[in-house]
Amino acid sequence: MGFEKRLLSGDFVILAEMNTPKGVDTSQFLFNARRIKGRVDAVIVPDMDNGIMRMSALAGGVLMQQQGVEAIIHIYCRDRNRIALQGDVLAAHALGIQNLMVVSSENIMNGDHHDALPINDLDELGLLSAIRTLERGTDLAGCDLAGAPAFNTGCTIAQCKDDKSLECELELAKRKVEAGAKFIVTPPVFDVSRFESFMAKAKGLRVPIIPTVFLLKSVGSARYFATNEPEAGVSEDLIGRIRRARDREMECMRIAGETVAALRKLAQGVRIVSVGWEHRLPVVLDCAGL
Repeated sequence: MGFEKRLLSGDFVILAEMNTPKGVDTSQFLFNARRIKGRVDAVIVPDMDNGIMRMSALAGGVLMQQQGVEAIIHIYCRDRNRIALQGDVLAAHALGIQNLMVVSSENIMNGDHHDALPINDLDELGLLSAIRTLERGTDLAGCDLAGAPAFNTGCTIAQCKDDKSLECELELAKRKVEAGAKFIVTPPVFDVSRFESFMAKAKGLRVPIIPTVFLLKSVGSARYFATNEPEAGVSEDLIGRIRRARDREMECMRIAGETVAALRKLAQGVRIVSVGWEHRLPVVLDCAGL
């Protein structure tokens, strides 16, 4: 059963995330994909995440599906105008990719090409509407298409610092759903009780909500979240648990696995983000009992 059908049936879905290579050597990318084939429902392929130039998500998604792993590709507004975005969406359908995620892109100045110019011809709502327009058989110029695509399109919700920002973000998420989003992916969850409170407020969105489980790698990475993104919920107890562990890397994977297992009771799926530790995904799944 494919990712979209599992969502519609109410099944719990497991998503992994894998960046494409910065170059044309895809051996590690494909090796990591093969290792989790059959253990995840789909793999999310970001498109030059954080403004770092890499092989495009469109190519990565096709390579993923050639391995028999269903792909979900990111679509950003930062790097392409509305003509190029529509062309990529049509190409994705023609190449067998049925899942898209419209994502807010990082500031390009944080990337590795500081002289690059952002485009932002559309915003997220505009891009969701553009995809829906293509599905109805016309482009944004009102011209008829020779065959209309169909997608399972999702979106994201941003990390919120307080109740007021959460209220605004939930209202924006509601508008994204009205514009065509069929599922929502959240920021990283480290405090399951805090996520439970979020879910109580987000139930009115009426689409599957998929929380992110971020695989911490060290005390340093945990401390970074606690200092720079306190709203993520990385506690001193969690940092201390990693610090006291004999095998800190293994403890980080246990924490991620335990978080995945706990979220099964609250949400319809999880996205596991491992950023450079994609080879450790099978261990995280083992720790989660999946």
